[in-house]
Amino acid sequence: MSQTSLALQPAVARSLDAWHAMVDNKDFSALESIVHPDAVFRSPMAFKAYAPAPALLMALRTVITILDDFTYYRQFSSPDGLNVVLEFSATVQDKQLKGIDMIRFDEAGRIVEFEVMVRPASGLQALGAEMGARLGQSLPAYKAQS
Repeated sequence: MSQTSLALQPAVARSLDAWHAMVDNKDFSALESIVHPDAVFRSPMAFKAYAPAPALLMALRTVITILDDFTYYRQFSSPDGLNVVLEFSATVQDKQLKGIDMIRFDEAGRIVEFEVMVRPASGLQALGAEMGARLGQSLPAYKAQS
């Protein structure tokens, strides 16, 4: 997905390009290079945010193994060029879902906050069950769903 239509800070554009390459290749081995050490992850399954960065890294590296047919199809940016919203669709088990990733970057292009919203409830429940089976011991909100 090209960033040419978005008014992003240059460092953010580079990181977003790297993010899209990781998603396309289903390889998050370089994810740490674009994540701030104090980054926060907001899951659709939990009220409280997970922090610092290791929780975000764990969640994102796990979810890519669960979602099938994952596709970003729209993206938006904030006027300051530090925030993006990426709209996606995917399937988990036999459930289709739609969602958005809301990503806030710092001026160095590092992710400082990553929030996910998913609908419908049946898709979110299937995603939560799969995440719980894999991360229930590490990220408590997912444990309740497994």
